Amino acid sequence: MPILQVAGATTALVLLTAMNFVNFIDRYILPGVQELVKKEFALSDERVGALTFWFFVTYMCAAPLTGWLGDRFPRKPLIVLSALLMSGMNLFTATVHSYLALNLRHAALGIAEASFSVYAPAMLADYFEPDQRNRILTIFYTAIPVGAAVGYALGGALGGRYGWRIPFSVSAAPGILIALLILFVMKEPKRGATDVRKPGEKKAATETLFGLAANPQYLYATFGMAMVVFSLGGISAWVPSFLQRAGGYSSSSAGLIVGAVTVFGGLGGTAVGGWIAQIWLKKNKRALYLISAWSALLTVPPAVACFFGPKWAMVPGLATALFFIFLGNGPLNAAIVNSVSGAIRATAIAMELFLIHALGDAPSPRLIGLVSDHSTLGTGLGVTLISMVVAGALLFLGARTVSTSADATSEHGLAG
Repeated sequence: MPILQVAGATTALVLLTAMNFVNFIDRYILPGVQELVKKEFALSDERVGALTFWFFVTYMCAAPLTGWLGDRFPRKPLIVLSALLMSGMNLFTATVHSYLALNLRHAALGIAEASFSVYAPAMLADYFEPDQRNRILTIFYTAIPVGAAVGYALGGALGGRYGWRIPFSVSAAPGILIALLILFVMKEPKRGATDVRKPGEKKAATETLFGLAANPQYLYATFGMAMVVFSLGGISAWVPSFLQRAGGYSSSSAGLIVGAVTVFGGLGGTAVGGWIAQIWLKKNKRALYLISAWSALLTVPPAVACFFGPKWAMVPGLATALFFIFLGNGPLNAAIVNSVSGAIRATAIAMELFLIHALGDAPSPRLIGLVSDHSTLGTGLGVTLISMVVAGALLFLGARTVSTSADATSEHGLAG
């Protein structure tokens, strides 16, 4: 690979990871301040959970259109526009003084985040070849736990002192700066530039939109991811409130604790999972699915300790559960990206995002809130344990669809 192309790929990875970091700061400020929001607007748990629900409704509705755009137009200007919209919605939060306006703000943010979440990994896949994508996407998705941790901490610390609107406004500035850097520094790669196709090989059926429905690797990875996202979204939305109610922590303390364990568990799990998968892939082509499956199942015992165990087990149980849930973060995203070609990749990611949020973190916060209103928040969070078991089963089945023969590699490196 020429030096200039390496420099361009590295620049893209740094800038897109930085923007993803800001993206998840924005998303996780709300859990850090939602007890303050609940108090100001006199909301039930179900209505607090509905804020996240409406965010993901627009997120899901926007995803198919953004996927279509991403497969037909340059992605860089689309990424810049989505980044500026994110920052604009955060600044708009200062003017929000009704529950309806708060819902509208979250709905608009969902459109911006859906756009970025489709274009960024598709663009990175065009910079890096299939055998590098697990490592690259592991780096890109470390922004999830780190950004979430900062969002929790920023929301808890600034919200408790200056009011819940201030943290959203503070997070707007870095998003604008990174958007400008992307606009003036980052290059647009050729679509499908790193896909590997054998000489004379014709376009595969799975490169079409309808072909996605007949691609078992894509489907198992996507539905497995949906169940993981159901759990992670529900836990992320409610665990600060759980620590305050069941553990007796203050709003600022809960935000800082969740931020710290998210960095420890999330960043550690993402890094370790990506490292293990990179080594395991050299011996077993099913590694991306297998490590993701074990990641889901190993999450359950520490989560049980956190939600139903003694008070002293809450924080260590949470940290351990987050470590395991993030263990499959990079590998599972790499499996999804590798299961399709560059010609349909943005659309495939868009459909994946639609499905994982429609079945995952769009309904889970509201469902957990509904169960909590009729029992306890710990019982509500217990719903996430079921989805992790389902995720493990789906991903083990997905692993069986990956050929282990040496000559059964396709253009995307996984499908047999």
